[in-house]
Amino acid sequence: MIKANKWQSGTALLVGLSAIISSITPLIIATPTLAQATFSDVQGSWAQSCITQLASNGIISGYPDGSFRPNASVTRAEFAAMVNKAFPNTQRTRNSIQFNDVPSNYWAYTAIQTASQTGFLSGYPGQIFRPNQNIPRAQVLVALASGLNYSPTQPVTTTLNANFTDANVIPSYADNGIAAATEKRLVVNYPDVKYLKPDQLASRAEVSAFLCQALTGSRQASLIPEQYIAGTGTSFTALISSGTLIPVKYSQAKRIIVSPKETAPLTLTVAADVRNNSGSVVIPAGSQVVGQLQPITGGSQFVASQVMINGQQFPINASSQVITTTRNVRDTNFLGLLQDAVLGSAAAAGISGITGDRSITARKVLTQYCSVKEIK
Repeated sequence: MIKANKWQSGTALLVGLSAIISSITPLIIATPTLAQATFSDVQGSWAQSCITQLASNGIISGYPDGSFRPNASVTRAEFAAMVNKAFPNTQRTRNSIQFNDVPSNYWAYTAIQTASQTGFLSGYPGQIFRPNQNIPRAQVLVALASGLNYSPTQPVTTTLNANFTDANVIPSYADNGIAAATEKRLVVNYPDVKYLKPDQLASRAEVSAFLCQALTGSRQASLIPEQYIAGTGTSFTALISSGTLIPVKYSQAKRIIVSPKETAPLTLTVAADVRNNSGSVVIPAGSQVVGQLQPITGGSQFVASQVMINGQQFPINASSQVITTTRNVRDTNFLGLLQDAVLGSAAAAGISGITGDRSITARKVLTQYCSVKEIK
């Protein structure tokens, strides 16, 4: 006999389905297997995984002696070469400029031309590029924000002051770019995440870290330790207390039905603004909580791993109460429950097999790639 655990949705059950934040920790995803780099001086480095990944993709390289020299500075010409390899398909939106200090036979001439035309780098007055000048951290971040067309969505001053103890020394030209880069989680500060050090020359390890963050997609785990990524802590750890309730709802169906041992992906919608102790909204209504229904002793439980706020993804560790309501598949009234239900794939197959109704598997079924909006 098969029984289906039933999770009914609706405003009447918002309190019962509220997710309780027990702690705020990064989403842990297995790091992909990387080609082993032979660099002799990055073993144990905070940026080792990132450097290895970029090297395996041909974006950066080491020196003939087998070293990477992670603490060495990066010139503007070297950065131009790196950024072009990292983002080879970026559209050219500017006209070509013949820089007076970059002759056509210069080793990075093409890279500099491309970086200029794609908007990553600009020259100085008088058509000067200064290819051999070491590039500061602020300039790297502004370059990435510019080339990737990132703009701040929050008040710039608020973002900078909330994240950096030394926000007052950020050059005015860099304010918008660094604020945008912070929102996009490009800013990496080692060893103290609160110190940006905008005028400090960027090291090869730091430039690698910025590039890794810029290349990390929404479905990928960061190769940089979370504690060094600016903005991560500010979003949740510093703003939401343990035990905060998040009211959630699933409005696409009245019921979600899974089999007793089934794990099913699920995306819920935040039903009301979640505020911190100071009254500020930290998770606005309409945000999406991504996770899965998991079997647990006595029933099923929704376990959240991410929350999507204004298009940005943040890790979260939250769970609902245990849902214990069950229905017997052989109950004569059971099929009526399916009319306004979404099924887990295992539940759909099991119900179809018992009832003989093959159309069950064609109903609304939760799949690994479905979100609330995609389920009609």
